[in-house]
Amino acid sequence: APTVAPIESAEVALKSKLDQPLEVEFTGDENKQRGNWTGKMDFMLSCIGYAVGLGNIWRFPYLCYKNGGGAFLIPYFCFLILCGMPLVFLEMSFGQFSSLSPIAIWKICPIFKGLGYGMVIISGIVCIYYNIIIAWTLFYLVSSFRAQLPWASCLNYWNTDSCAQRSSFNESANASIANASQMAVAANVSGRKVTPSEEFWKYRVLNITSGIEDLGGIRWELFAALLVAWVLVFLCLVRGVKSSGKVVYVTAIFPYLVLILLCIRGVTLPGAVNGLKLYLLPKWHKLLELTVWADAAMQIFYSVGAAWGALITMSSYNRFRNNCLRDAVIVPLLNCGTSVFAGLVIFSIIGFIQSETGSPIEDVVDQGPGLIFVVYPEALTKIFLSPVWSVLFFLMIFTVGLDSQFGMFETMISAFTDEFPKRLSNKKILITALLVAVEFGIGVICVTRGGIFVLQIMDWYSSTFSLMIISFFECVCIFIISIVNHSPVTYGPEDNKYRYPKWAINIGMCLALMSLLPLPLLAAVALYGGSGSLPERLKNALLPSPEWGPMVERFRDQWLSQLSSQERIRTLACTGGKVEGFDQHGSAAPGVAGVHGKVQREDEEDICLNPESSLKTVFASKLTVDSSAN
Repeated sequence: APTVAPIESAEVALKSKLDQPLEVEFTGDENKQRGNWTGKMDFMLSCIGYAVGLGNIWRFPYLCYKNGGGAFLIPYFCFLILCGMPLVFLEMSFGQFSSLSPIAIWKICPIFKGLGYGMVIISGIVCIYYNIIIAWTLFYLVSSFRAQLPWASCLNYWNTDSCAQRSSFNESANASIANASQMAVAANVSGRKVTPSEEFWKYRVLNITSGIEDLGGIRWELFAALLVAWVLVFLCLVRGVKSSGKVVYVTAIFPYLVLILLCIRGVTLPGAVNGLKLYLLPKWHKLLELTVWADAAMQIFYSVGAAWGALITMSSYNRFRNNCLRDAVIVPLLNCGTSVFAGLVIFSIIGFIQSETGSPIEDVVDQGPGLIFVVYPEALTKIFLSPVWSVLFFLMIFTVGLDSQFGMFETMISAFTDEFPKRLSNKKILITALLVAVEFGIGVICVTRGGIFVLQIMDWYSSTFSLMIISFFECVCIFIISIVNHSPVTYGPEDNKYRYPKWAINIGMCLALMSLLPLPLLAAVALYGGSGSLPERLKNALLPSPEWGPMVERFRDQWLSQLSSQERIRTLACTGGKVEGFDQHGSAAPGVAGVHGKVQREDEEDICLNPESSLKTVFASKLTVDSSAN
């Protein structure tokens, strides 16, 4: 009876399957194992909510003012187009193609798996202190529900003799203080004077100690607020993207509504124009300073969300044919546009404070927690219906922080469940609860009286430089993959093509490899844990793992059909024969006429280690053909 080569039969069967029309519309989850976003807007709003974080509000406006006003927008948007958008597109397409989160996704190049762990570690650290900021915000939000804001005067039990309204900072401003007792306090002030909002922050909210050497006791009110924050995170993520994808319709849209209201109110206040001039008028000479360009680059890396792992995670729940290029343009543009718009809101208020108090701009403008919890609350006390505006403002900060937290925390959850799918895929609720408990427990140190000193270290060192390094190595990884799949250079038309000698090709390869830097620790782990000789270990660590590829079967089949025969045979041998036409044991699947072959277990390692071996040579010696199967 005639026999048919097994791989050729498998290819025929695969081609027959691929020739069938794919579904245009899907109902339910396309990926049955991990699930998908319920709708396209779930993903878009989640990405926008994640990318638009506290840095857009409390860091960008100050950077813009400090680095040349409107002139700063030139390097900012240059880095957005040249670095931010490409990295966002890289990570979105990366995650969407593989349906995997940041650790498991490095099946594409195992030697770089350490990048995935780095992303998860960054997200884990930032999650800890981000929820501390949310706890502070909840404290301010609850404190805003009263007729007079508690940081509006110096008549509270936490105030000191140094407390004075900002208007009394100037020699001629004492007459503007309405309350006689406040005048008495202001008259007795010696040394530096402190606003009521700053004293509320330092002595009521934080009850701050002298330094990190003295952590003091736990601030139980902040402890309770932190507990509430983590319970909210757990409830919103308990069903993964199915639950968080619905919550973001509120948490991602609400901040824009409040920003619009605050902007309308801010630009109509006296002195707002002066603040906007400080924010937007360009100082062109600043473009000659290297630090301005460095600040722009760091803000882009920090703001667009590249290298955190969240973009990979969120896009991994997309449908396979989602237009991620469109998303990679829209999300960064909206993110950076929000930063610029938030600056209008902040500096209109700063101009108002300067106009009201006569204080120098350097005494008013601030960044980080000082802007959100000191300067802006002070401004709110001077606006009609200040408690209402305060509630809206801190609700906005709360929602901005919460949906950024969603992306980072889901990164950790998905990273563990994807890395150990057999053990953890059906225990996502338990993993979520465990991670919440661990992060909450670590975060308790930050709600002590000296906790802000700990938080400042975490914020300052945990992500800024490491994000750029991880982004760099992401690009290096893609570079290496292009080298592995490199075709030698030629010159001229196809029918008269000049082929370079081998020594010239070798020179070209050396030129390409000159830009590579020493690899991190897990590169050595990947090499040590491999099998075979050192060159074989290195070769296999640079190649995608056999499990790499789309997770949904029909898309994986289509992708496999585009691979070389050597890569298909490697995938078959190393994944238990999952190439179409063979069953999970490597035997020919029913319907493949004349074939009943099987890959022997002792031969699988040879095939895995030698993917470039001749297709026919390997299978001629490794497969037995049962002619009676016809």
